[in-house]
Amino acid sequence: MSLAVRRRVFLVAAAGFGALIVWGLTGLPDFGVEIGHLGTRIAHAAVPERHVTAAVSAINFDYRAFDTLGEEFILFTAAAGVALLLRSGRGERERPHIDASPDRQVPETSDLVRVFGVGLIGFTLLLGLYVVFHGHLTPGGGFQGGVVLAAAVLVVYLAGEWVSAGRLRPVAAMEALEATGAAGFAALGLAGLVAGRAFFQNVLPLGRSGQLLSGGTIPLGNLTVGLEVMGALLLVFSEFLEQALLLRRRS
Repeated sequence: MSLAVRRRVFLVAAAGFGALIVWGLTGLPDFGVEIGHLGTRIAHAAVPERHVTAAVSAINFDYRAFDTLGEEFILFTAAAGVALLLRSGRGERERPHIDASPDRQVPETSDLVRVFGVGLIGFTLLLGLYVVFHGHLTPGGGFQGGVVLAAAVLVVYLAGEWVSAGRLRPVAAMEALEATGAAGFAALGLAGLVAGRAFFQNVLPLGRSGQLLSGGTIPLGNLTVGLEVMGALLLVFSEFLEQALLLRRRS
C-alpha cells in the first residue's frame, strides 16, 4: 500500500472517528447536572439483583458489559499492533538499525535483582489469582488481576539472565492466551442470545451473595478478561525483551 493510499485511508477513518466523538459529546449531561444518584442506585441494586458485593464488577461485567467488550478488544488490537510493528522492524534490512548504536547496551542482571525477583514470583502470582477470582466480592477483577499475573511472569524474566529468558518465551502460548480470553468474554455475551435473552444477560445461577460461587457470569467475565489482559501484556513484554536480546547479540 502506497503512502498516498495510507493517508487517504487515515483521513477517512479520522473523519468518521471525529464525527462519532462529536455525536457522543452532544449527548453528555450539561455542566452542573447532578449524576451521582446513578452510582447510589447501582450500589443498592448490585447485591439483590446480581448477588455480588463489588458494584464496580457488576457494572463492568453485567450492566455495561458491552462497553467492557470494546475496551477488551482495544487492548487486544493494541498488543497485536505492537507485536506487528516490532516484528516487522526486526525483519527490515533496508536501512541500518538505530538500536545497534554502541551507547545503547542491555545491562547484565544483578544478583540483587535475581534474589528479590525469585522471592516475588510466588507472592505476585498468588496475589494476581486472588484479585481475579475475588473480583466480584472485593475491589479488583480481571483487568487488575491480569496485570498482576503478567507482572509475575515478567519477574521470571527479570530474575534470570536475559539470554535464558529468550528460551522461556512461548510466543504461541501468549498469543493463544490473549485470543482465548478475548473470545471467551465475547462468548459470554453470545450465551445470553443463545438462551433467548439479551446480549450479556446472565444465564447461570446467581448463587449466594458473599460466596466465591456467586454472581452468575460475572466471575467468568473476570476470568476471561484476566486471561486476555495477561496474554496481551506478556506479548508486549516479550516483544520488548526480544528487542533487548537482539541488542545484546549485536553489542
